[in-house]
Amino acid sequence: MAQQMQDCMTIEDQVAALGPWFHNMRIRGVETSPDHFLGDYPAIKWKTFKHVVPDDLGGRSVLDIGCNAGFYAQEMKRRNAGRVLGIDSDPRYLRQATFAATQNGIDIEFRLMSVYDIAQLREKFDLVLFMGVLYHLRYPLLALDLLYEHVVGEEMLFQCMQRGADFVGPVEPDYDFQEWQIFDRPDYPKLFFVEHRFSDDPTNWFIPNRAGVEAMLRSSGFVIEANPEREVYLVRRGQRPYMNEAVPRIVAR
Repeated sequence: MAQQMQDCMTIEDQVAALGPWFHNMRIRGVETSPDHFLGDYPAIKWKTFKHVVPDDLGGRSVLDIGCNAGFYAQEMKRRNAGRVLGIDSDPRYLRQATFAATQNGIDIEFRLMSVYDIAQLREKFDLVLFMGVLYHLRYPLLALDLLYEHVVGEEMLFQCMQRGADFVGPVEPDYDFQEWQIFDRPDYPKLFFVEHRFSDDPTNWFIPNRAGVEAMLRSSGFVIEANPEREVYLVRRGQRPYMNEAVPRIVAR
């Protein structure tokens, strides 16, 4: 009966029933979020950095973490990616992503999974997308360490909201305990902690400045290859710096 009711619904009705949408997708001529406060998002942002992703991914495997409605996962398939897996911790987004991919005739696998659970995949991917997730996490460095340890085989496309200074100054390898002034510099790596809400979103926890983003990526073992847009980085898996503690292996029982 439920399937019969769905078959009788128009695409517009089905899109509305799955809403609200954060990704403005185009599904058989219907836009899912035409009045998005950021405009035609994320297509408008994708245009600013899509040139760093090869036009032909040649069958490479892709993991899209925090895939939302699957905009970027679909773009990877359009660039001839092989296996594409999208994960998200929100079931509503996964329902949207599955619907959008099915309607557009695109073969993508979706799973309900948190970034903290990625060790369960027991697989490294040629390209990992980690777009717009870090600032929603209470444990951002743990997430980056888990990505490095468990799923990033070669490269990662990374995006994070930024606030504060948009320039990076020199940082010494060590400072005396009596040093105070360095922490007042606007270009020193910083994470701004949001105790309550930012943009009426209770999951916006840590918002870094540009220096903070780049320092965190390096600290987790990633080498910055390109920075085509203020918030976006293409990084590759490099050598992890010296650490006193091993990366926790978080696997659900």
